[in-house]
Amino acid sequence: MADGKDERRPAGELEASVMAALWAAGVPQTPGEVQRSLGTELARTTVTTILTRLHDKGVVDRHRQGRGYAYVPVQDAQGLTARRMHSELDRDGDRETVLARFVAQLSPDDERVLRTLLEADEQSGGR
Repeated sequence: MADGKDERRPAGELEASVMAALWAAGVPQTPGEVQRSLGTELARTTVTTILTRLHDKGVVDRHRQGRGYAYVPVQDAQGLTARRMHSELDRDGDRETVLARFVAQLSPDDERVLRTLLEADEQSGGR
């Protein structure tokens, strides 16, 4: 920190690293186990704080293990991304415009995939 700048990583980056460690483990992990799998100099208390925040957001579940908790993701990475997309839609009152602009910015390949998924959903009875 010779230049005086704060070299801490953004919270979102830390949360993403913790989530990646949980998904890679495939089984519930304690904060200490997550800390070791990250291989960083993060304090266990920092990892615990991140896991607690993720639990408060509903992104991970936790179960008593000894005197503490073991944490497990509620969804896989793709499910979490879909959840975030829904959250963003919910923040704007004009869903139609948001969706129209989203679709307008899709690549041709993504547009094809979306059309295929919508047609399959429609054929299966949809929502």
